[in-house]
Amino acid sequence: MDTPEDTPQETPQETPIKKRSRGIYLLPNLITTAALFAGFYGIIAGTQGKFELACVAIFIAMILDALDGRVARMTNTQTEFGAEYDSLADMGSFGLAPALVMYEWSLSSLINVSFTFGKLGWLAAFLYVASGALRLARFNTKASNTDKRYFQGLPSPAAAGVVVGFVWACFDNGITGESVSMFALPIIVFSGVMMVSNVSYYSFKDIDFHNKVPFMAMLIVVLVFVFAAIDPPIALFSCFMLYALSGPVISVLRRFKKRGKAES
Repeated sequence: MDTPEDTPQETPQETPIKKRSRGIYLLPNLITTAALFAGFYGIIAGTQGKFELACVAIFIAMILDALDGRVARMTNTQTEFGAEYDSLADMGSFGLAPALVMYEWSLSSLINVSFTFGKLGWLAAFLYVASGALRLARFNTKASNTDKRYFQGLPSPAAAGVVVGFVWACFDNGITGESVSMFALPIIVFSGVMMVSNVSYYSFKDIDFHNKVPFMAMLIVVLVFVFAAIDPPIALFSCFMLYALSGPVISVLRRFKKRGKAES
């Protein structure tokens, strides 16, 4: 007779444990890497005095930055890693690159005015870089709690568009950075301060491209393309500067409107 020790004991069947996938989605992160590469090339070109190429590279980075998020949503490949990677890439392409290009092209010449203005030049560039970092950190922490129709503060790609748009427009028209250094200083300071401000900017995220639009809307789009084709640097700088100014102007108009209602 078998003893209890001799009889085989039934063991519970082990359930296989699913291992979490540690991979990343290639397509959206590939586009983000391309945007970072364009921003890095903008830095290299700026240090070599190739300012037109530097500006074009940063604008290409803007296009790629607008694509990676949309591609991730369309392909359902949104991840926390992708969001963090995109922010780090934005810091390089729209924080460091525009500040360095502006400094190399114009702000560095302020030393010829006086030693104090020379320090103001690189401090203004640093203010822009720090504002870009703070803007991205605030956006990441409040992304899920804010109204998607508006940005709090000027988006970093738009701020970069103001800065490098000014450089490209002047460079393309034969204007040297030293001759407009007193204009370059307030432009980069304004762009940096607007990034960390509480001013609301329309995000254009609620526009539905699937619905029909009036015929005149298509005509306006055609006119915009014609205007941009005449002088791309001037057109881009004008568009980004108007967008940067739209936030403060609308905020002031809203305050006057509220004050008028309160008095009536």
